[in-house]
Amino acid sequence: MLQGRRVVLRPIERADLATYTPWFNDPEVLEYFGRYWPMTLADEENWYEGQLGDPSRVNFAVEADGVHIGGCGFANIDHRNRHAEAGLFIGEKSYWNQGFGQDILRTLVDYGFHYLNFHRIYLRVFADNARGVRAYEKVGFRHEGRFRDAEWRHGRWMDILFMSILSHEWQPDAKSSEVEG
Repeated sequence: MLQGRRVVLRPIERADLATYTPWFNDPEVLEYFGRYWPMTLADEENWYEGQLGDPSRVNFAVEADGVHIGGCGFANIDHRNRHAEAGLFIGEKSYWNQGFGQDILRTLVDYGFHYLNFHRIYLRVFADNARGVRAYEKVGFRHEGRFRDAEWRHGRWMDILFMSILSHEWQPDAKSSEVEG
């Protein structure tokens, strides 16, 4: 388990899947999330089985106050070049706009640099997701580029921003994260 200031990142258990399914069918949760079609419990179970033992990704369930509130992880892990794509979401809307996203990302990034030995961590974010962009900037991510009209969403084309942070740029706070046995 990874301990952040206010969150715990822990392995995803099969019992968590029933919580993910309603989140991934909620239009508000999906507004800026990669998925854009309905998800069944069977879809979620297939995803779960597929990610087990896959060296190109590592995923966590996120808890705050003992409540499962979302998920995060790394995808497209490139061990040779020491980089990966970070992603996160908060499905429990009562935890939105309270700084939990920053804590999740700080904890994940710290793990990536200090335990997985990454050199670069990157992410993609919709350009009009101002809340997400601000959170990523506060954690230390820098803008790398913009893919114009990259994805069709909500009846219009949306730009996607690419952001990253390098290991030598990482400035963890004293209590950003700890790995527990």
